[in-house]
Amino acid sequence: MIFSSAYLPSVAYMIEMIHAEDIVIEVCETYTKQTCRNHCLIYGPNGKQTLSIPVIRVHGNRTLMKDIRISYHQSWQRTHWRSIETAYNNSPFFLYYQDDLAPFFQRRFDYLIDFNMELLFLLLKLLKAKCRIALSDGFIRDVSTERGKILVSKKSIFNNPPYPQPFASKLRFIPNLSIIDCLFNLGPETSDYLRNSIN
Repeated sequence: MIFSSAYLPSVAYMIEMIHAEDIVIEVCETYTKQTCRNHCLIYGPNGKQTLSIPVIRVHGNRTLMKDIRISYHQSWQRTHWRSIETAYNNSPFFLYYQDDLAPFFQRRFDYLIDFNMELLFLLLKLLKAKCRIALSDGFIRDVSTERGKILVSKKSIFNNPPYPQPFASKLRFIPNLSIIDCLFNLGPETSDYLRNSIN
């Protein structure tokens, strides 16, 4: 299966990925703004919250995903980690996973694809997924099957089965957030949850 790169991917994205054996991450596509490539959604105290990594498109609108650089003109890493802490500090498994994730919000990465890939490898390890991953070496234009190309954007609609969320009692269950919402709330059960869910 072919996937776009994603920052802290959604539950729907990870359901597709955990069921796949061979995966290609499309890095030769033209970068698209305001998608999962540099955005993720978490459940903050006031509901759905978007975290966005600022990027530099070195070739303007024609910049390929593999050439997108991360901008550090703002202290986005500190802001993102504080938002994650605020959202999930009271979740049952935040302490269990925080030491794995925190270094990604301290270390600098030049390229968005490098950041996303290292984070993805960590997530797959935590989920005990055994898929094989490669990066595309050219833009993949033709896809033989309907489910062959998964270019999941932050606007994708998928209502995954409910699970406990810290703010759901006063607000409501919010589906298809970042996979960290699942991890922090379900812990080691996240793998089974994903495998038993159908996208």
